[in-house]
Amino acid sequence: MDSIELIEPNNHFAGQIWDFRQEILDFDADNEDRFAGCMSLDTASSAEEWIRICQLRKDEATCKETGVEVPSHMFLAVREKDERVVGVIDLRHHIDHPILGTWGGHCGYSVRPSERGKGYASEILRLNIEKARELGIEKMLVTCDADNLASEKTILSNGGVFEKTIEVDGSIMKRYWIDTIR
Repeated sequence: MDSIELIEPNNHFAGQIWDFRQEILDFDADNEDRFAGCMSLDTASSAEEWIRICQLRKDEATCKETGVEVPSHMFLAVREKDERVVGVIDLRHHIDHPILGTWGGHCGYSVRPSERGKGYASEILRLNIEKARELGIEKMLVTCDADNLASEKTILSNGGVFEKTIEVDGSIMKRYWIDTIR
């Protein structure tokens, strides 16, 4: 797997962000969770609007303007050798919220369909754990659908410890905790 880095969304990547969005729309059309971890990328009218939303969501004082109560950072997973956006991941500053504390967790992530199966998801989550540690988050709640074996494998490869299975709106979800100070 090629090296990647997590970079905050910016206009340099606007074209790739929009291409990433279209690839998900085309490839994952039948998946209702296709934009997991993409924070309103599905409803934004442009990459520039989405970048602006990402900036507002970073701060407690402005995140409510975007319809959320918990601040978060969004990161693009960028392959270093060619600056290709291979995925996205968010990092919620806390999960003191009914949905996030139950099944939303500290982060959600998505890998570009054409880049799946190459190990990027595990590396994206590993890098996000480092970001969580920098923010002072000692334990991260990460969840996945019970039948999403790829996501479960990603969580386990990053030290996820299974807590329990829960039901959310008829879907079965698995809850895992990751210690960021290992």
